[in-house]
Amino acid sequence: MASTPSSGSSAHTRFGAIRTRLEAFAPRPGWRAWLYEFLLFGFKQGWACLFGGLLLGLLLATHLFYPPGAPLARYDFLTLAALAIQLAMLALRLETLEEARVILAFHVVGTVMELFKTAHGSWEYPEAAMLRIGGVPLFSGFMYAAVGSYIARVWRIFDFRFSSYPREGVSIALAVAIYVNFFAHHWLPDVRLVLFALLGAFFLRTRIWFRVWREDRWMPLLLGWFLVALFIWFAENLATFSRAWIYPSQRSGWAMVHFGKLGAWYLLMYISFVLVAAVHRPRKRIAAAAPECSYTGPD
Repeated sequence: MASTPSSGSSAHTRFGAIRTRLEAFAPRPGWRAWLYEFLLFGFKQGWACLFGGLLLGLLLATHLFYPPGAPLARYDFLTLAALAIQLAMLALRLETLEEARVILAFHVVGTVMELFKTAHGSWEYPEAAMLRIGGVPLFSGFMYAAVGSYIARVWRIFDFRFSSYPREGVSIALAVAIYVNFFAHHWLPDVRLVLFALLGAFFLRTRIWFRVWREDRWMPLLLGWFLVALFIWFAENLATFSRAWIYPSQRSGWAMVHFGKLGAWYLLMYISFVLVAAVHRPRKRIAAAAPECSYTGPD
């Protein structure tokens, strides 16, 4: 027997009431039920991407339509708009305070990385800005925050549970090593292949269980991270097209971001996941004889 949907955690947001109504709908069994679950999955994913989707839309819209002679620089407008979106989501109860704290952590972690990487020429921001630290406009931190917002929201919306999840100390130590390597590889050998191997060794058996509608579904956690990293890579192509930032190879004109960047996003995806896990705490899924699915509390 599948466990009861756990929508109480989102009841204090606007999404909670909508989610309850959608999950209570009962189409006829068979292909209609499968189609409804697929559509519900898309709706919930879209809701989880709300912050990132709005921010990406702003990047594209301002690239195409922002007046070139406006008194407020485009980058500064993006910073203020991103802050307004964040405050509006809290005021309208589209996001929880807990999720906002996660986003703040991402903003700090991302800005530190941006300062270092731009100083070493990994990428650059080609437009002027007043709201910046060094050569990094403040809206850049919100792009990292969009990833944190998505993970925090999707974790709650789909009621994540895990099986064969490594010990917390192991997962945190690996995240720290990955973060340090993003900086250290400029002077020391790049050990990302070793880090990928360690990720595979520790998480090969880990499954992520999630609830779309009435049944528990699962996938390998390594695959889940790859799918999200792939989506971020697509979004990065749109962002560089809008000249939110550019790589050295894009100075003379836009070109698709090298597919090798997907590996960097995968590692950053892992760091993001561990940061959110520090707040939500990965919970085990234990398969028992009766009921088949029962959950324990946080590890």
